[in-house]
Amino acid sequence: MKRLGLIVNPIAGMGGRVGLKGTDGPEVLEEALRRGASPWAPARAREALENLSQLKKEIEMITYPHRMGEEVAWSCGFSPRVIGDISSITNSSDTKRAACEMIKEGVDLLLFAGGDGTARDIYDAVGESKVVLGIPAGVKIHSAAFASSPSCAGELAKMYLEGKVKRIFKAEVMDIDEEDFRKGILSARLYGYLVIPYEERHVQRVKMGSSAHERYYQEAIAQTIVEQMSHDFFYLIGPGTTTRAIAERLGLPKTLLGVDIISKNCIVGKDLNESELIEKIGEKKAKLIITPIGGQGYLFGRGNQQLSPRVIEVVGRENIIIVATREKIHSLQGRPLLLDTGDEKMDASLRGYWRIITGYHESIVYKCV
Repeated sequence: MKRLGLIVNPIAGMGGRVGLKGTDGPEVLEEALRRGASPWAPARAREALENLSQLKKEIEMITYPHRMGEEVAWSCGFSPRVIGDISSITNSSDTKRAACEMIKEGVDLLLFAGGDGTARDIYDAVGESKVVLGIPAGVKIHSAAFASSPSCAGELAKMYLEGKVKRIFKAEVMDIDEEDFRKGILSARLYGYLVIPYEERHVQRVKMGSSAHERYYQEAIAQTIVEQMSHDFFYLIGPGTTTRAIAERLGLPKTLLGVDIISKNCIVGKDLNESELIEKIGEKKAKLIITPIGGQGYLFGRGNQQLSPRVIEVVGRENIIIVATREKIHSLQGRPLLLDTGDEKMDASLRGYWRIITGYHESIVYKCV
């Protein structure tokens, strides 16, 4: 009988929709709760486990107590063996301890739900000694140790445990400084590697930053957008250097890693969270300008969780504008754009072919899945 280890970081991702760009540290968690954040990782883990439910009687699941795995496992029909104990407010020490104990239990695969911080904790405990797989549940998921969605994590884990996927791969774990990240500075370095089961359609790639010579195309895209802007709309400007060029073209400051609103060539809201965006829009007509993540291709669900299904619904599919430089599109190597809003119906409504502005009055049509 195969053994599956399950670790859920229950606070991972809670800072996303409330605009905190992470939940590392007790002070940030406290602020997230004050802003009305709710748990995100357990639901993401549940989505993954639903694709493993066929193996309930064929595998032994080992997990940690309560919200670190036990509750999700029982809710999906598993009868897990629960080990260890947890703090009243879970932290990185709980994650590391859980991973170490599961290695001692001889798990064949360690499945964990969290973000880059959780991946670093797993690496500290496990290194490259065990096959693991991340369920994406954080705010900033720049590492390549995660499946492309919770559903894909469950599918890939199932195939690996059944012996249908035998290939393993050393995937990058990226170290992102959250304090700098909140200030609009993306400071990333390679932290280490985790060994994951590999099947190209099911895993995400490491995030790629913009190169210096992309600047020309960013400015060309910005000029196109500015020429098309109407005073009848609010413009929600998503994170990224490509979208920042639009604000700069108007002579306005832009929150690099947040969502701002521009109206009539003026900033009317900076670094807004989900509820603030909806409140600001109110009854006004709005357009949303976003750019996919380089190398990964995500439109929604990575680093822009404040653009939630509720916000997307208020804006409307027809009012979403996608911008990307040619280099960013080429970095996808023909792979489609991706969606991971956390709402299956919303993802389904956004699938299909999109027009992407790539230069001055230049565009391409590209598939999104």
